Amino acid sequence: MHRRPTIIDVANRAGVSKSTVSLVLQNSPLVRSNTREDVRRAMVELGYVYNRSAAQLRQSNTGLIGLVINDLRNPFFTEFATSVQMALSAKGFATVLANTDEDPALQAQVVSAMLEHGVAALVLSPAYGEVDATFEAIARANVPTMQVLRRAVPDVARFPFAVPDYQAGSRLATDHLLQSGARRIAFIGGVSGREVTEQRMAGYLAALAGAGMEPLHLPGRPGRAFGREAALRMAAEHPGVDAVLCFNDLVALGILSGCAEIGRRVGPDIKVVGFDDIEECAQAWPPLSSVRCDIAALGRLVAGTVLRWLETGERPPQEMVTPVDLVIRTSSRGVALSA
Repeated sequence: MHRRPTIIDVANRAGVSKSTVSLVLQNSPLVRSNTREDVRRAMVELGYVYNRSAAQLRQSNTGLIGLVINDLRNPFFTEFATSVQMALSAKGFATVLANTDEDPALQAQVVSAMLEHGVAALVLSPAYGEVDATFEAIARANVPTMQVLRRAVPDVARFPFAVPDYQAGSRLATDHLLQSGARRIAFIGGVSGREVTEQRMAGYLAALAGAGMEPLHLPGRPGRAFGREAALRMAAEHPGVDAVLCFNDLVALGILSGCAEIGRRVGPDIKVVGFDDIEECAQAWPPLSSVRCDIAALGRLVAGTVLRWLETGERPPQEMVTPVDLVIRTSSRGVALSA
């Protein structure tokens, strides 16, 4: 005996999301007429019968959107999550938030739980590693899902991707250091082989190639502890380095600490630029130059994009790249600091 067709079957046949089918069933005016016709045609072809009583029992979950973040300890990701949550809340949607701590197995677990609880969509800043279980579960559920900030799977037709222009940011930062007179520029932090590291290094590599300089990458986990260790290591192993571009601000803040520990002056002796421009950059000593990604604006953009996807069936562009700029502070100006 054949099983009864489900709303997911209808969505797959019509080439839309499950949430769009739900809006059609609710006679929502937000769905375009041609999309509505496609959905109703798929229902007829499959023999789908709408169980209104069961749908009413599920109604309490239709306003939920899952937000899965790889590292909420990092202020960069925290600011993004806050921005998304506030933008969704303003439109009447509740956010279910999970931190995966860079663990792909935990990511698969929390995504599965969110799907079981009927989230209408997912926003995922993914952990790297074995991610097939996560994305296969999402594909089976046919839930609209965006990858943000880092891309774990290349299928952006199914899982659209939104990211700041990391390459342009590292180019701006490296050009600034070159114009400031730096002769040996290192890139500090980032795990080798990860796409996000390659993106954040791309502009740096291009700028150095144009200047006829050799790159120097000291890879490592992007945190303060590694930045401090890198400052000590550079002084011992690469004394000629007079400027650094860091994978993120946490590494850069660690560099500031390490330089203070060994008495190396940030600015006059070594110029330092971070990446992300978290709030602490302006409050650090010396104030830290950084590539500003306007992460709050990106969060609002992603929230609005997901809501349009749900309400109208309009799929996002496969890739959205948002502009960045460089905020120049004392750490890269080469100005001596007074006590």
